[in-house]
Amino acid sequence: MNSFVINDEVKNALANNQPVVALESTLISHGLPKTDSLRVARLAEAAIRASGAIPATIAVSRGKVLVGLSDLELDHFANTDNNWKLSTDNIATAIVQEASGGTTVSATMICAHLAGIHVFATGGIGGVHHGWQSSLDISSDLTQLSRTPVTVVCSGAKSILDLPATVEKLETLGVPIIGLATKQLPAFFSQESGLVLRQTAVDVEQAAKIITTRRSLRLVGGEILAVPVPRNAALPWTSVQEWVSKASAEANKKQLTGSLVTPFILQRLRELSDDQTLNANIALIENNASIAGHLAIELILNT
Repeated sequence: MNSFVINDEVKNALANNQPVVALESTLISHGLPKTDSLRVARLAEAAIRASGAIPATIAVSRGKVLVGLSDLELDHFANTDNNWKLSTDNIATAIVQEASGGTTVSATMICAHLAGIHVFATGGIGGVHHGWQSSLDISSDLTQLSRTPVTVVCSGAKSILDLPATVEKLETLGVPIIGLATKQLPAFFSQESGLVLRQTAVDVEQAAKIITTRRSLRLVGGEILAVPVPRNAALPWTSVQEWVSKASAEANKKQLTGSLVTPFILQRLRELSDDQTLNANIALIENNASIAGHLAIELILNT
């Protein structure tokens, strides 16, 4: 496919069975304030390199899927306006119409798998939104996880979501959530959500063995390696819930709907927490990238 471009560093690493970790790009285009997005993207790449693996940030630029961005391409992408938010449903359209966009969890998984990358680091996945009973607002990330054999290293689902419903949906889809040295689902900004996990790995080495065994059993789909936010950046879950409740009420009062809701709530969380949520987000992204690098190494050792 001419529209699929793997950069030389990533291509050589994959050809030589070296560890590679995929990174999404909606973090840059939609997930963080413009003043922080490029810096955090570089922090994530640096954390992967420090672990001994190769980073492969994935994005679509002018109709081409880029697997691995040079520093110049990263800078250009961060400063491009009108980037699409690309998911399973619209990535093909973006390619045909030669658009540019940031890849969400679902789109990044698709591209990583096509490139032969088995590990993907992100902050948190999408999931089931509050009020799903009437809106059916459920992220395609969950369905893609059930289809694509890529391990997503993250700090659970984003805090603004209905976490119990998200866990139930993942269980229904057969997607395992493996807690890394934790028995509770991490709640993104918080280390614990009160939701007990059915599976725990004591360390990255054991997590790699579980994933390798899943592949040998030919089980369909990927898995989540759930990593708590570092303790020094973690926020109390009760405080986060209060902020989310307040921000959600404000969004309802403004009659915001669809894609306008999440950015508004995230911005209000940052304001209500005096930037604590932003700092926690940055810390967990960097930490997850590092752990994903170590996991990629362990998976190679297990093959």
